[in-house]
Amino acid sequence: MEKRISESVIRRLPIYHRYLTELIDDRIERISSSELSKLTGFTASQIRQDLNNFGGFGQQGYGYNTQALRDQIDKILGIDKVYTAVLIGVGHLGTAIASYQGFSDSGFTLKALFDTGEKVGSEVDGMEIKPYKELENYLEKNPIDIGIVAVPKEVAQDVIDRLLKHGIKGIWNFAPLDITTDKAVVENVRLKDSLLTLGYYLKNK
Repeated sequence: MEKRISESVIRRLPIYHRYLTELIDDRIERISSSELSKLTGFTASQIRQDLNNFGGFGQQGYGYNTQALRDQIDKILGIDKVYTAVLIGVGHLGTAIASYQGFSDSGFTLKALFDTGEKVGSEVDGMEIKPYKELENYLEKNPIDIGIVAVPKEVAQDVIDRLLKHGIKGIWNFAPLDITTDKAVVENVRLKDSLLTLGYYLKNK
């Protein structure tokens, strides 16, 4: 039976990945769990437990090789391969996502942008925005892994239904509509929820 990894462990892996990338950029070749603890805010014991879920990658008395550990986390997160994506909804948020350098740096390649109305035919970072009505035809002819949804709530379900119809494997959903489906992996991103949480902590500081 495959070992079930808790979501909290999975959510910590990108944080380890980010700090390891910074260490590699600074040409630091190795780090101990205690040193990584100081950077991330997680205890050294927690870090070792998290990594031991996947076999553990450190050496006693040496710690972790930063490049080797990040490479292993790449594999665990599935970003040792390239995923293709399309973005639907090129408003302010969609434009920011399309221009985000971290997207391509993480192994995701944005292949096409779709919107309606006056935005069609304009460009974002050299990529032309296609008419939304051409989405399904595009998906039929091009292998796409991920659909990024950044549209208003009233049209989000139509967009998602079209993506699922054409075998999209993952949905990165920024629309204010919680999506649950067994046909694809869904990551619902709630910017407003995060902002309201910040408000709570500010009030109760």
